[in-house]
Amino acid sequence: MAEAKKLLPDITYCDGAYECMNGADILVIVTEWNQFRALDFDRAGDLLKNRILVDLRNIYARGEPQAKGFEYYGIGRGGAASSIAAASLTATDS
Repeated sequence: MAEAKKLLPDITYCDGAYECMNGADILVIVTEWNQFRALDFDRAGDLLKNRILVDLRNIYARGEPQAKGFEYYGIGRGGAASSIAAASLTATDS
């Protein structure tokens, strides 16, 4: 991470998955790292401003996060593009 900080100094760096969620508008998963494959959705939901998950790697089945009150958008799973745009508007209004 030290090298990345030299190249990208304006980014907020975090030590863990939950630290980066604290106060975030929504959660967007762009990696298949194990720490994102086994999220505690109750904990994540408490940290996020909105229970919205955009899963760009499709590491979750739709029902798992939805059962914990999340709006779930998996790329390539039908209708995601327009739904994500609507979710984005919802998140910015909060």
